[in-house]
Amino acid sequence: QLLFVESGGGLVQPGGSLRLSCTSTGRSLYGYVVGWFHQAPGKERERVACIDSSGDETSYLDSVKGRFTISRDSSTVYLQTNSLKPEDSGVYNCAADRTVCPTLTTVRARGDWWGKGTPVTVSS
Repeated sequence: QLLFVESGGGLVQPGGSLRLSCTSTGRSLYGYVVGWFHQAPGKERERVACIDSSGDETSYLDSVKGRFTISRDSSTVYLQTNSLKPEDSGVYNCAADRTVCPTLTTVRARGDWWGKGTPVTVSS
């Protein structure tokens, strides 16, 4: 059972940076494809980044390309967020799948369980 714990969010000014972390207190993230999701207030959650089980392949939502970087070590998946914009504000969650980048559909199919997420507020 994957039990996601996200951390690292906070309040930053536009142009600032945060490093978000995703771990699992249940089954290890090792061997899973992991994605970071962002949900702005009043909007649908969307995946902003994904990393394969080995860390060799990554993908990003167009709006964060060049600003966000996803990486991982043996136990943690990180999202380095740079040049933050107000529209980046919201709650960031992680999710995982065995072989492909998780989507809202796949997460829902597995019970729609999310961690508490870590909130990010980008404001001057």
